[in-house]
Amino acid sequence: MPAKPAAEPTHTFETAIGRLEAVVEEMGSDKLPLEDLIKRYEEGIQLVKVCEQKLQAVEKRVEILMRKADGDLALHQFDPEKKPVTGPREDVSLF
Repeated sequence: MPAKPAAEPTHTFETAIGRLEAVVEEMGSDKLPLEDLIKRYEEGIQLVKVCEQKLQAVEKRVEILMRKADGDLALHQFDPEKKPVTGPREDVSLF
């Protein structure tokens, strides 16, 4: 019977960042042999991928609630490139 592959540890964004910081610190020391440096580098690459995936998932979920002039709520996808409105808005009038 073939052996099951080892389950990859599930990280939260915070645990992945914490471990990545530890890996970078370990790699910065001059006490690791080359083979261990390569292993830490590979682990670091995997942790970066985990962090990127977590951030992409969050970006997809982020929505901004905006109140329309008639009081109804409207959902809009978050656009990090879009600048907030700073001047008078045409869709809102008091009279």
